[in-house]
Amino acid sequence: MRQRRRMNSDIAITHNEDKNESQAILDGLNSIRAHEMIHKDDVVVITPNWVNKSKPHPKDATVVGHDSLRTLIQYVKNLNPKRIIAASGSGGHPTLEVMKAVGYEEVIQSEGIEFLDLNYGPYTTISLNHDRPAQTKINTILNDMTFLISFTQLKHHESATMSASIKNIAMGWPPAEIHGFPKKGLGIHDNLHSFIAAMADAIPIDLSILSCNPAMIGTGPTNGLSRHTGLVVCGTDPFSVDTIGARFLGFKPEAVQYLNLCKKLKMGVTDIEQMHLMGMDLIEAEKQFSRAVYGEEITIDMSN
Repeated sequence: MRQRRRMNSDIAITHNEDKNESQAILDGLNSIRAHEMIHKDDVVVITPNWVNKSKPHPKDATVVGHDSLRTLIQYVKNLNPKRIIAASGSGGHPTLEVMKAVGYEEVIQSEGIEFLDLNYGPYTTISLNHDRPAQTKINTILNDMTFLISFTQLKHHESATMSASIKNIAMGWPPAEIHGFPKKGLGIHDNLHSFIAAMADAIPIDLSILSCNPAMIGTGPTNGLSRHTGLVVCGTDPFSVDTIGARFLGFKPEAVQYLNLCKKLKMGVTDIEQMHLMGMDLIEAEKQFSRAVYGEEITIDMSN
């Protein structure tokens, strides 16, 4: 099985005072030297969070913004990989409907990259360390892909506790043609956290971009409250990135079942002390997040 491009935990927390999401993403990518990770013979797949056709606007954190998606695509294009593919499988509505409704179709066409709807084949079958389903069909791009980018927003989630970089891949890649809309037909949601952990093990994420600008609080993945914080987390270890996101929402990794499962299976780093943190100080970032979201400063480790 393919391993992550970097097995370390380089994590950048960036904050843009003007709440410019694109600039915060670029600052984070530069901090972790993402340009050194992508090579000319790579097949790069970008999976944005396209859960349904809710159009991004200042009050909505349901799907990623099309301007920031364009920024990410242009960043990757400048590194001249062999192929760049935007690939996702919406669970709420047909992916093409989401693309057209939100404006992603124009971004992909104007940037001249490929698009792939992961809700359909051709398929390969992967085994999962999970009871039901114990395996799933996945689009055969999995066999060609050499570098995977997860680009999503941070959200509270009514079933998964939180939605971040790992869940974005775990739920975006299984095909709705087989699992149904909203991908509940074959048992994914019977033990959702275990399934998310199993998918994290089966499909390594090389680069995670977690935007909190806006983030969704209260509930999710679609009906929560959206709050702009100016924060973005970029990293080489999706487990570390999601751990930072969990802290913003008020959770340690032990409180998020799929993260705790990944921790026990030693898939990645969830211990803050073992991460190489760059950019904004973590405690200051937690304060910034809570000020923007709740109107006062809250941190996980109040003694700091």
